[in-house]
Amino acid sequence: MDQTWLWIGFNLFILIMLALDLGVFNRDNHEVSIREALIWSGIWVALAMVFNFGVYTFMGEEKGIAFLTGYLIEKSLSVDNIFVFVLIFSYFSVPPRYQHRILFWGILGALVMRAIFIFAGVALIKQFHWVIYVFGAFLIFTGLKMMFQKEKQLEPDKNPLVKIFKKFMPVTSHLHGQRFFVIENGVRHATPLFIVLLLIEVTDLIFAVDSIPAILAITDDAFIVYTSNVFAILGLRSLYFALAGITQYFHYLKYGLAAVLMFVGTKMVMVDYYKVPTEISLAVIAIILAFSVLASILYPPKEVEQVVETQ
Repeated sequence: MDQTWLWIGFNLFILIMLALDLGVFNRDNHEVSIREALIWSGIWVALAMVFNFGVYTFMGEEKGIAFLTGYLIEKSLSVDNIFVFVLIFSYFSVPPRYQHRILFWGILGALVMRAIFIFAGVALIKQFHWVIYVFGAFLIFTGLKMMFQKEKQLEPDKNPLVKIFKKFMPVTSHLHGQRFFVIENGVRHATPLFIVLLLIEVTDLIFAVDSIPAILAITDDAFIVYTSNVFAILGLRSLYFALAGITQYFHYLKYGLAAVLMFVGTKMVMVDYYKVPTEISLAVIAIILAFSVLASILYPPKEVEQVVETQ
C-alpha cells in the first residue's frame, strides 16, 4: 500500500491543528485553567482514538494494535517530561500565562527531532538488523537506571548547552514579556524565556532517546511509529496543564515506566528467538502502568499524607 498520500494528509492535518491552536484558540497569552486543559486533553485523546480506528479499519488489526501500544508507551513516558517541565518553569519563575507559548514552540521543535530520530532508527534496523540488540540492551539499561537511581536536584544553569549558548549570546537578567529575544544597547540578547525553551527542547531530545527505541520494539513501520508519537506529543501541553499540580502523587509511576522499558528492551533482544505478539505487549504495558498509578493512589508519599492530614 502506497503511504505517500497518508503522509501528506496526516502532516497537513497536524499543520492545520497547530495553526488553529496558536492562531485562534490561544492567540492571547493566558493562564490555562485545569478545565481547559482537561477539555483539550480529551480532544487530543479522542482524535488519536479516531485515527487509531482508521488505522485498524484500513491497515489491519496488527497495525491498529501497534499504533495503540506505541501511543500508550509514548503517552506514559511523556509524564516524565511533565515532571521536568514543572521544575524548569519553577526554577526560572515563568508566569503561567507564558508557559503555553513556550510549550507550543518546544513541542513543534520536538516533532521535527522525533521525525529525524524515527526515520534514522527505522533505517538502521532495516539496514543493520543487529542494531535492534543495541536498542534492546540500551532500554534494559535505562529501565534499571530509572528504577534504582535517586532523584537529582535540577540545576539548569549548569547545563552544558546553556553554558555554551551564553558564551555566544548574552542573556537578560529578567523577562521581557513573551519575547525570546530583545535589543539592549544595540546588542541582541536572549531572554530567560529562550533559555527555558532551549532546556525544554534538550529535555525532549533526551526522552526521545528512550521512547523512540521503545516504540520501534513494537513495530518498524515508520508511519505507525511517527503518527503514534505525534499524537502523544501534541497532547503533551494540555496534559502538562492538567497534571502539573498533582505530579507528586504519581511517585510509583517511575517504577512502572522503568518496568515498561525493561519489558520492551527484553522483547527486542529476544526478537529472533521469540516474537511477543503485539496484543500481549499492549496488555502487559497497560497492566504495568495501571498497577503503578493505582499503587501511587493507594500509597501516597508521606509528605502528601501529612499535608492531607493537616487540612
